[in-house]
Amino acid sequence: MTTVDLDTKLYGKLLAKALPAVIKSDDENNRVLGIIEHLMEKGERNLTAEEDALLELLVDLVHDYEEKRYPLTPSPPRQMVAFLLEQRGLKPSALWPVLGSRSRVSDLLSGKRAISKERAKKLAAFFQVGVELFI
Repeated sequence: MTTVDLDTKLYGKLLAKALPAVIKSDDENNRVLGIIEHLMEKGERNLTAEEDALLELLVDLVHDYEEKRYPLTPSPPRQMVAFLLEQRGLKPSALWPVLGSRSRVSDLLSGKRAISKERAKKLAAFFQVGVELFI
């Protein structure tokens, strides 16, 4: 038996054990997450090529299911600014130099002022995130 035949046989056994298919329920999602967790516990460097391929496939299946089942609604830009400040342990005053004044920061966080494209770019640079979060 050649190495290719052996690899194909091992991969077939892995696929049969994992039963990868389009995920249609939370129970099935949880089962697949358990397999993913088991593979990840082995460590990236300890996975065979077959296990690595299976892990990638299972992660894609879970991602697709969870995106459909639990869609994320984008947060309003002002909420994103408030969230990023909180996550970084910053006070609104940290944005004064970025936005130009205390009143602009206050108006933005209260929803009285929209975020212009120019300010969105400045906020993206300040927080080191994509500008699309603020548009």
